[in-house]
Amino acid sequence: MHAYKKALNTALRNCKMPKRQKVVKHSFEYVRNRGMPFKFGAHVKTAGGIYNSVTHAMNIGGNSFALFLKSPRRWVSPPLKDEDVEKFKKMCEQYGYDTRKDILPHGSYFINLANPDKAKNKQSVDCFIDDLQRCEKLDIGMYNFHPGSSLGTDHDEAVKRLAENINYAISKTKFVKIVVENMAGHGNLIASTLDDLSTVLKLVEKKERLGFCIDTCHTFAAGYDISTERGWNTFWDEFDKKIGFEHLASMHLNDSKAPLGANKDRHERIGWGFLGLECFRLLANDDRMMGIPLVLEVPIEGKDDVSPYGDDIKLLEWLVGKKSDSADFLKKVEELQKLGAPGRKEQLAKFEKKKKKEATTRKRKATGKNGDIASMLKRKKK
Repeated sequence: MHAYKKALNTALRNCKMPKRQKVVKHSFEYVRNRGMPFKFGAHVKTAGGIYNSVTHAMNIGGNSFALFLKSPRRWVSPPLKDEDVEKFKKMCEQYGYDTRKDILPHGSYFINLANPDKAKNKQSVDCFIDDLQRCEKLDIGMYNFHPGSSLGTDHDEAVKRLAENINYAISKTKFVKIVVENMAGHGNLIASTLDDLSTVLKLVEKKERLGFCIDTCHTFAAGYDISTERGWNTFWDEFDKKIGFEHLASMHLNDSKAPLGANKDRHERIGWGFLGLECFRLLANDDRMMGIPLVLEVPIEGKDDVSPYGDDIKLLEWLVGKKSDSADFLKKVEELQKLGAPGRKEQLAKFEKKKKKEATTRKRKATGKNGDIASMLKRKKK
């Protein structure tokens, strides 16, 4: 606890209000706060070579970063060049990124380790293991991915397939930790509940090689209200009971354009959405989140505009030590909520329309109006 307080006091001295700053020496757009005990970062691009991800992380002032190891929308990509691998390692060393702890690659969007089709499942496993082997070649210690979908088959069996494939992938690799991300609960996606994550943990044999990434937007969308102190504590108490903090490997930090329980994966800038700034103030003052990659995936307008990432990293750093009732915090809450109002309004209207439609359908089924002879003949005639 003494070490934590010392680190926190150092962070507070170094934290400033979020604003863009120039570092003349390296021409980076944002100052990286190396004394910050929370590893705030973002998903960065790798165009021109995988080693460029390191300077992109520095450019936004990140103490951690995520990246794609290959095209996320292709099954097969060319192997990593040896010279690119060496340059990546040297640049990580130069700028002080620990490849085993600070970097969180994101898996291909095509991967579905829960797929019931044997041929397609094998295709996903092969793509998955290729990514893990790329991690180990780069000396990266963690790999994050979406757990997949049951595709309409039995949910529990899909979770078991996921765990079996993780066991197989672990047997084919040496050290990289496989990090399962929680999902928003849309459609047939699995692992949107803590119970699903707990089941995966129980079924994986080498538990030291398994971790979990909690996405704040996905958590909220799945129905866990982490927007208040009470809800935040309730969620993490359940997480600790069912999974354990030793398995929390990372977090994705995103506000939510969609309301609580909407099952919609709609990322938003920090403080702009229905989650609100309080959720991230709680996170930035929770020492259990120290030392792991805390990666932003918020929307950006253009591929070369780094300000959403850089500004939100500085905002998160500014939240360290903030009280919920402080005047500057309340002013910032109001300011950011105004910026996100149009997006929230649009998503709320869609959510309410969906709920109304579902309620009408349930009512018709309950009253038998969908099945009376007259209406059936009428529909058939049309």
